Order: sequence, then structure tokens, then C-alpha cells
Amino acid sequence: MSQLRSQLDALIAQTDLTVSDLQRDQLVGYVEMLNKWNKAYNLTSVRNPEEMLVKHIMDSIIVSTHLQGERFIDVGTGPGLPGVPLSIMNPDKQFVLLDSLGKRIRFIKQVLHELGIKNVIPIQSRVEEYQPEDKFDGVLSRAFASMTDMVEWCHHLPKTPGGHFLALKGQLSQSEIEQLPDWCCVIDIKALNVPQLEGERHLVVLSRKE
Repeated sequence: MSQLRSQLDALIAQTDLTVSDLQRDQLVGYVEMLNKWNKAYNLTSVRNPEEMLVKHIMDSIIVSTHLQGERFIDVGTGPGLPGVPLSIMNPDKQFVLLDSLGKRIRFIKQVLHELGIKNVIPIQSRVEEYQPEDKFDGVLSRAFASMTDMVEWCHHLPKTPGGHFLALKGQLSQSEIEQLPDWCCVIDIKALNVPQLEGERHLVVLSRKE
């Protein structure tokens, strides 16, 4: 068994997550591909595969138990974060991974092909230009600078009623919450415990006011 797989097993053991052997193999495979492609494509500033396991994989899959619904979009997914790890964890849910950069979408397509992931549609587009007919149960992002930017740019993506914005954040700033537009409100804040990750992590669930 590879060193990365052993490390992933040890990290998952510190959580309540249920992860099959196939899912563990896919998560490790994703890290190996990210590490390989990163040298040429510069997909992430994290250079070390062991660090990727904590900062990218665990930080993404810890959100898995909070996904309610069937259809999700990961906006500004970059190399597929958190969308690829979450799609591996939730093979019964559908994920659209959206990014404006072609090299990132090419990488994601290769990941889906090599790892046999069937529940992801990668799309190259700017978020404000992406107008899907079917709206989403959850709009995910861990890349946006502020929650206001996220909800303003993605306001057309959640189902109404019932769709949510899911923002992965570090430390929570009260001023950021106060700056949200009038039509949007925070309905839940979940503190996330990511093994071996320094600093706070939160999942902020936002919704359009009914």
C-alpha cells in the first residue's frame, strides 16, 4: 500500500466519515494526478502530496455529510476542489464543476477519465455567463474572496425555493456576514474539524429569503 494511502487512512480514521476502499483509491489517485500535472500546469500552490491530502482532500470531503439534495455546482472549482473529492464521496449525486480556465477543465476531464468518475460534468465558463436550465440544490465554493461576491455572481444558480449557497470559509468575519445583500441570509454555520489542518474552517449555508 502506498504511503499516501496509509496517510489518508490515518486522516479518515480521525473523522466520522465512511469511505470505501474504491473511494480511498480514487482520492489518492486524484492527489497523484494533481501532483503530476501541477509541475507543468501550476494548478495549486500546494506542492507536496502529503500536504494536498490535508489541505485539499480532507478539507473538501469533511463537507460531504452536509450536502442535502441531488444536484450541486462547484463554482470556480480550479483543479476540481472541492468538487472532485465530493463527487467521489457521493457517487449518487450529480456535480457540475465550473471554471473559466481551459487548462483546469482539461485536467478535470483527464481525472474523470482515469479514475472512472461518472457523476461530474466539467464546464469551462465564467459563472455569470453560465445559464443552466436545471438549477441546483447547492452552490459550492471555497475560492471566492467574499460571500457577497459569491451570492451576487451565483444568484441565478440555486433552485428557488430550496436551493442553498455553501461557502467553505476559514475564520468567520462578522462584517462579511453583515455586508451580504438584503435578499440573502445565513441559515446555518457549521464548524468543521479537519484533521491536521491549522486554523479554523467553517461551512456557511446561505439562502435566498423566502
